[in-house]
Amino acid sequence: MCETHGIHYSLHNSLFRACKMFTLVLLVASTCTLVRARPSLNYLEEPYTNESAQSGPEEVRSAAIKRLLAVFGMDDPPAAVAHRRKQPPQYMLDLYNTVADVDGVTKDPYLLEGNTVRSFFDKLHSEQVEFRFNLSTVARTEKILTAELHLFKLRPQPTLTFSRHHYCQVSVYQLLDATITNSTLERKLLSSRLIPIHSNGWEVFTITQAVRSWTVEEGSNLGLQVVVRTLGGSQMELKLIRFASGRSHHQSKQPMLVLFTDDGRRRSTTLEGIDPDNSQVTSILPQTALAAPASSRSARSVDQVTEEEGALKPCQRLPLYVDFEEIGWSGWIVSPRGYNAYHCKGSCPFPLGQNMRPTNHATVQSIINALKLIKSIETPCCVPDKLYSINLLYFDDDENVVLKQYNDMVAGSCGCH
Repeated sequence: MCETHGIHYSLHNSLFRACKMFTLVLLVASTCTLVRARPSLNYLEEPYTNESAQSGPEEVRSAAIKRLLAVFGMDDPPAAVAHRRKQPPQYMLDLYNTVADVDGVTKDPYLLEGNTVRSFFDKLHSEQVEFRFNLSTVARTEKILTAELHLFKLRPQPTLTFSRHHYCQVSVYQLLDATITNSTLERKLLSSRLIPIHSNGWEVFTITQAVRSWTVEEGSNLGLQVVVRTLGGSQMELKLIRFASGRSHHQSKQPMLVLFTDDGRRRSTTLEGIDPDNSQVTSILPQTALAAPASSRSARSVDQVTEEEGALKPCQRLPLYVDFEEIGWSGWIVSPRGYNAYHCKGSCPFPLGQNMRPTNHATVQSIINALKLIKSIETPCCVPDKLYSINLLYFDDDENVVLKQYNDMVAGSCGCH
């Protein structure tokens, strides 16, 4: 009887251990699946490793530049022959400084409407109040959000008197082709408002409807016409109200079309995941690298391992400066001249503290690694857990100035994942 009871107890104990091991295998298998689902950290480097083994430095550099251009949504860099002699419109410079800091990092992703702003100069250079802009660089896939006509109103000539009129009505029309529209109308009203006659400076009119139609129907872009009338509705002499033209006035006062678009890329996650105790966005934006303790260790490389340390330094964010001049892009990029992308480096040892910002998955992985349940399971990796966008102000192939926002370009902070 005792012998039978002992056999049953032994069998029961074996089954219990088998079930326990089966559960552990399932947990590890699940963890392995999740780990394998994460792309290899070297997936971007593998092609370069192969190329560098078979190609020379110039071929490797060319391939690297081509990939970098793809990140910025370009096939080839814009021609930069005459760009050095041209001054970007002040409006575009001011807009860039509004949305970006000195390194080009986005201050607030919601300040800019869409992710692309282009400025176009008038191609007619006419003394009359007619304007035409070449929008061929705008892709059909881009969503037209807002289009504005910027005109610089000149100060009235001092020899003329304006005793009868103090305001005028300025109207902007889209010129139409009656044969295409099957209409007798030759123009369509886009915007109209009152302007003081004695004023001078920039006047802005919304012309979004016209630009949307131009990008949909090829050949429909016949330009714009500006008409100035008195408050009574009669035509006003051009001598009384004058706008700067591209022919006889300085480039800084040329008529300009400003176009806000969105190319469909997802919005930046700059403001997502901010610590609730840290409401200041600027405090987590890229800054200089964290100062190391004042000791002999601060001068040593992060990669150096000593017997006292025993391992790499904990996961941290380190500088990684991208210099556009060294790449050869300074001829067409206006701002910034470069930016600090930062990179993450360091170890994620067990146990993972909250200062390493670990995910639940990383915590489980570190436990499996620490217990050495499976040899192939490594420690979690030190990677960016916040990414910020940067803004580029540059000349395109048609010498238009473009402000474009690129997502996920700067490592804002690092964590174990």
